[in-house]
Amino acid sequence: MSDNNAAALLHRDSIIIDGLIIAKWDRALFEDMAKGGLTAANCTVSVWEDFQATIDNIVEFNQLLRDNNDLIRPVHTTQDILRAKEEGKTGIMLGFQNVHAFEDQLGYIEIFKKLGVGIAQMAYNTQNLVGTGCYERDGGLSGYGREVVAEMNRVGVMCDLSHVGPKTSEEVILESKKPVCYSHCLPLGLKDHPRNKSDAELKFIADHGGFVGVTMFAPFLKNGINSTIEDYVEAIDYIVNIVGEDSVGIGTDFTQGHDQAFFEWITHDKGYARRLTRFGEIINPKGMRTIGDFPNLTQALLDNGWPASKVQKIMGGNWVNVLKDVWGE
Repeated sequence: MSDNNAAALLHRDSIIIDGLIIAKWDRALFEDMAKGGLTAANCTVSVWEDFQATIDNIVEFNQLLRDNNDLIRPVHTTQDILRAKEEGKTGIMLGFQNVHAFEDQLGYIEIFKKLGVGIAQMAYNTQNLVGTGCYERDGGLSGYGREVVAEMNRVGVMCDLSHVGPKTSEEVILESKKPVCYSHCLPLGLKDHPRNKSDAELKFIADHGGFVGVTMFAPFLKNGINSTIEDYVEAIDYIVNIVGEDSVGIGTDFTQGHDQAFFEWITHDKGYARRLTRFGEIINPKGMRTIGDFPNLTQALLDNGWPASKVQKIMGGNWVNVLKDVWGE
C-alpha cells in the first residue's frame, strides 16, 4: 500500500476534530467540512455579541442545522461526536470566543449549555466582567469571574484561554476544577506575538490537566503568509514536546469565506471601538488553504515520522477525551 493510501485510510478511519473554526457558515462551508473528513468542530457563534445577539446567532445556526442535516448534526455530548462519525456527518459544537454573552447573569451559562454551547473563551483580546484579554494590561480573574468558572464547571462548559491574558489564564487554570484549554494557539518560542503562548504557559496548563489546540493562523506562524503545512507541523511538534502527546489537538482558527469587514470587526474592541491589532494579508499555510485540505495534515504528520496512533490522538482522539472529562458524557 502506498504512503498516500495509508494516510487516506487513516484519515477516513479516525475521529477528526477542529477545536476552533470561525468561518462564514453556509452550505459551501459544510460541504468543505465533509470533503475534509471532519468528524466535529467547535464553531464560534459569539465574539462581541451580548446575550440577545448571541441567541439570534444560535437561532440562525439552528436553521442551518435543519437545512443541512444531510451534512451536519448538533453535538451536546461526546457520544454525539461518535454518532457523527458513524453517520458520515460533521458534528457541530457551538462555542464562544468571549463570555460577554453571559453578561452579569450566572444563570445564562446553563441556558447556553442547554442550547449546545460546550466551550467558551473567558475573554476576547480585551477586558470584560470576568477577566482580561491578551492585548491589554492584565488585571486577572475577577470575583465574578470565579463564580463564572465554577458555574461553567458545574454545567459542563469548557473554559478556553486562547485570547486571554497570562494572569487571567493562570488564575482560571488554578480556579477550575475541570480541564481548561487553549483551543487555538501557537508557541511564542517560534514566533514572538502577543497571541502566542510561552513554553512556561504551555507547560503550566498541561501540568494542571489542561489541553492545547494548535492553530495555523498565518500571522502567528514563524513564516507568516509564506508558511506551509510543514511549518504548522513544526509548531504542533514543538508543543507536543513540551506538554506531551495526550494533551494536544488541532484548532485551526479557519476564517474561511469571510471578507475584510469581518477582520475589521474582530480586530477592534467590541467590534467597533479602538483598533487592537492589524493582521495584514491572511493566507493559510500552503497545503492547508481550506477545510477540505484536512487530509493533508494527517499525511504531513505521518511524513514527519509520527506513528499512526499518535496522529489519531492529535487529529481528534485527545479532544474527545478532554471534552468527555469536562462535559461528563
